[in-house]
Amino acid sequence: MDFDRLEHVMRRLALEAGDVIMEIYNSDDFEVRTKSDNSPVTAADEGADALISAGLRAAFPDVLLVTEEQAESHAERARAFLIVDPLDGTREFVHRRGDFTVNIAYVVDGTPVRGVVYAPAKGRMFFTRADGASVEELGPFTKDTLGEVRPIRVSTPDNTALMVVASKSHRDQATDDYIGKYAVRDMTSAGSSLKFCLVATGEADLYPRLGRTMEWDTAAGHAVLAGAGGAVIRFDDHTPLAYGKPGYENPFFIALAPGVDLQRA
Repeated sequence: MDFDRLEHVMRRLALEAGDVIMEIYNSDDFEVRTKSDNSPVTAADEGADALISAGLRAAFPDVLLVTEEQAESHAERARAFLIVDPLDGTREFVHRRGDFTVNIAYVVDGTPVRGVVYAPAKGRMFFTRADGASVEELGPFTKDTLGEVRPIRVSTPDNTALMVVASKSHRDQATDDYIGKYAVRDMTSAGSSLKFCLVATGEADLYPRLGRTMEWDTAAGHAVLAGAGGAVIRFDDHTPLAYGKPGYENPFFIALAPGVDLQRA
């Protein structure tokens, strides 16, 4: 893989998909349909998926593409693959809360090694550079020209006063019970893969997810967090969260800055 080209293509496609999404988001009304798994889908999901898929297939025709909106891709397997959630946080989109993202990632041997997370309504863009280090681009964004970027790095956690981020739409009692095992200074909530990015920037120390997610939900954020020095581990045995699993479904997991004392929980 040419990582310089991958960085350029993923960033550009995320911005272009963001334009498609925001045009519908800012319209007076849009249809919300329900998929077979009872999750919502809109023309924004489908339009962004079509744009990203066409761009990735043109740029990397020999690399498997797995995307949420194309069910036939969910049966495919490869050692290395691109994985896309064209609109992560559709519920946030539908309720016009702004916490939705475009997620594009590249996975090799079970590990997301490169990724981009773009939150068009928030004006925040996070991605891994060609060398694997993560940055936040500060904007304004120009599709073919990289703007000002700042390196991002996870926090050095204070285990007597942790900052925790949790899901805005999928918070439950099990998550609250788990968080209650830590000494928490404060909590925030966020939608979509922005939670990984808040850990990556040091705005939070810990993000536990005790609920169903798919690999396209997490791969890009996982890559960004890893490139900022963080980790994503399974909830059950604390081993690294791996990708390319049957059905592309994740177990429960914890995203964190190294130094968070898991023994406390």
